Amino acid sequence: MSFFANDLMGASIIAPSTRQMSALLHSLASADNEHPDVSLGHESGWCISAFSSGLTVFENVETGEGPMHMRGVAPERVLELWSMLAAGDISGLDGLAWTPGYGT
Repeated sequence: MSFFANDLMGASIIAPSTRQMSALLHSLASADNEHPDVSLGHESGWCISAFSSGLTVFENVETGEGPMHMRGVAPERVLELWSMLAAGDISGLDGLAWTPGYGT
């Protein structure tokens, strides 16, 4: 399955390694209002965006399903969520305690 990540500036990394995903999450320390998040997308259209505040958003950018969010998510947990998405475990992600909306 195909997956990709987007950095703070919107550049894509195809099939990032766990180390690359971790580096993206650590880059959130330099996020600003114009470039607030990093994300991992899957070929199915599902995407998980992570923000420096710990806000994490799960949505399907192709079908419009979601958005759903969690607050206060540690980078280590986002990495777990991203790994699930990279593996295509949509049903596992869908079964987690997401709250409807973008959390704004």
